[in-house]
Amino acid sequence: MERKVIKTVQGFPAVDGDGVQLVRVLGNKTVYDFDPFLMLDSFDTTDPEAWKRGFPRHPHRGIETVTFMSQGEVTHRDNLGNQATVGDGGAQWLTAGSGAYHSEFMNAKDRLLGLQLWLNLPQKEKMSEPYYHSINNDEIQEIPVEGGKLRLLTGNYLDHKGFQSPHLPLDYYNIFLEPNATLTIPTDAKRSVMVFTLVGDAIVAGKHIAEKTAVKLGDGDSVEIKAGDKPIEIMLMSSIALNEPIAWYGPIVMNDNNELRQAISDLQNGTFVKSKIDYNKK
Repeated sequence: MERKVIKTVQGFPAVDGDGVQLVRVLGNKTVYDFDPFLMLDSFDTTDPEAWKRGFPRHPHRGIETVTFMSQGEVTHRDNLGNQATVGDGGAQWLTAGSGAYHSEFMNAKDRLLGLQLWLNLPQKEKMSEPYYHSINNDEIQEIPVEGGKLRLLTGNYLDHKGFQSPHLPLDYYNIFLEPNATLTIPTDAKRSVMVFTLVGDAIVAGKHIAEKTAVKLGDGDSVEIKAGDKPIEIMLMSSIALNEPIAWYGPIVMNDNNELRQAISDLQNGTFVKSKIDYNKK
């Protein structure tokens, strides 16, 4: 059965970090509709002033963040002094778990184009060990598809396998389609599936979707995506809906207000970091 569009959210201009200009797509008003995807921000600018101050050191707890750069670079530094830069098609994965501090700074020659996705952690794994992993461009499988190509950032596509977190599974595809191309993508019928139009308008499940729009898809085991008269770059994310309560305060996402209060107390008391990030863990 082909999935249909059940909800769309078009991004709007916003500012976050230290003056970073971005397109905010998903946030605390869409968490239950797009479960387990919490936040989605898009970066798309040619103006260095829009990104140069980046995201200085800040905490996270209870989530995983996946930062993907189609064009440009992002440098991650964490609370133990680890540092890694990926760009031009690469991604970075941080499992904040029980608590981590990190910073992110962007750089681009011509255009900064990318996404940051926040993936919720199950209640029983909110306080798991923090973990960081770089996904460099040369590690990402590029799979020819009808009318274009599919880059497997994480998870599985048919018999192809990429990096996967030990927590929620995430199939994350970076798809390029030529003008007027049509692609049918198989999806796990048990998964929550979202599409995002990163560059260009698209026809998703028979519906015209404007650029920089998140699309929540209904039940089914496939989705059809079409390009118009221009090439498109589109993202597909697939994971497992948690159907759990969400309590969100800034960079911290827990299940109830008591857990939020504990996290804030930990920040104030200097006990926020519960375990070390093992940068070399595979």
